[in-house]
Amino acid sequence: MEHFWGVIPAGGSGTRLWPLSRRSSPKFLHDLTGSGHSLLQDTVTRLAPLTGQRLLVVTGVRHADAVREQLPDLPPDQVLVEPSPRDSMPAIGLAAAVLERRDPDAVIGSFAADHVITDPEAFHSCIRDAVASAASGALVTLGIRPTYPATGFGYIKVGDPWPPGGAQRARLAEQFVEKPDRARAEGYVESGDYLWNAGMFVVRASVLLELLGTWHPELVRGLREIALEPTRLDEVWPSLTKISIDHAVAEPAADAGRVAVVPADFSWDDVGDFASLASLLEESPDGLRVLGPRSEVVSQDSTGLVAAHGGRTVVTLGVEGIVVVDTPDALLVTTRERVQDVKGIVATLQSSGREDLT
Repeated sequence: MEHFWGVIPAGGSGTRLWPLSRRSSPKFLHDLTGSGHSLLQDTVTRLAPLTGQRLLVVTGVRHADAVREQLPDLPPDQVLVEPSPRDSMPAIGLAAAVLERRDPDAVIGSFAADHVITDPEAFHSCIRDAVASAASGALVTLGIRPTYPATGFGYIKVGDPWPPGGAQRARLAEQFVEKPDRARAEGYVESGDYLWNAGMFVVRASVLLELLGTWHPELVRGLREIALEPTRLDEVWPSLTKISIDHAVAEPAADAGRVAVVPADFSWDDVGDFASLASLLEESPDGLRVLGPRSEVVSQDSTGLVAAHGGRTVVTLGVEGIVVVDTPDALLVTTRERVQDVKGIVATLQSSGREDLT
């Protein structure tokens, strides 16, 4: 796929994984699976058979040096640095505008830096189908077949084959649906007509900018100005609309019949909280899942997750479903039932003046 480029938005702070993930060191810079590599490095490795060196990473000023350190083989002009967070659309749109000038035939695939995919061959097969569908002018997204009625993900309603009579597995994406409540999520899964929205998009760079220009012409104008004159980045960037790619393009384009979805059969996880992280780690015979040196964890009659990163021994005794995250400057103790509330703790720390911990 000569003109296929991987675009990796590497941002966010992963507040539900605090204190492992911080604003200065978000989750994509960490090894959260025991692979020996960060999630960002695993993402690059996964894309390499499809893209070779055709990769762009879009990240913030705070994380640019760490990204370059983790990806030393990536040329400097393939790390695009945002002066400030503007959400996913300006980040992905900037990559599209840069590639539109470098390679007018470029097809981009946008894949978050912090997702875990365990079947690379199935992933590659889906991307090849998505690239074929993108050649027809569609914005193509990958939809994950739901394995349970998740309320933390958005959904995509699947329609007829795309294009009609086509040989690929792509389908028309009829609608993007926001995160549902439990009852609606159960209905979506039972119907078989909905897929999880994993936020992965494949589209020709020029088509993405054309679609974006339909609803946000000033945003496209600003992105192309930066691509033409990179020295104007700091001047133009603050004026760009802060908006996600879903709201800016995917949802209105789906309403206009311009979005296709490729159902994906590979295992996928966005590592959104500690319950999700625990599911990625092997359970030890005593029922505990450990991230970090196993020698620093002593457990008896306990289940749950322990992340031992504090340089000291962690002991659990007679506790079920516990979550312990030990770091040099902060210790979190909670239960699997309350992991979604960790984000609120980060907000509390910020409001109480403990920005140093967040």
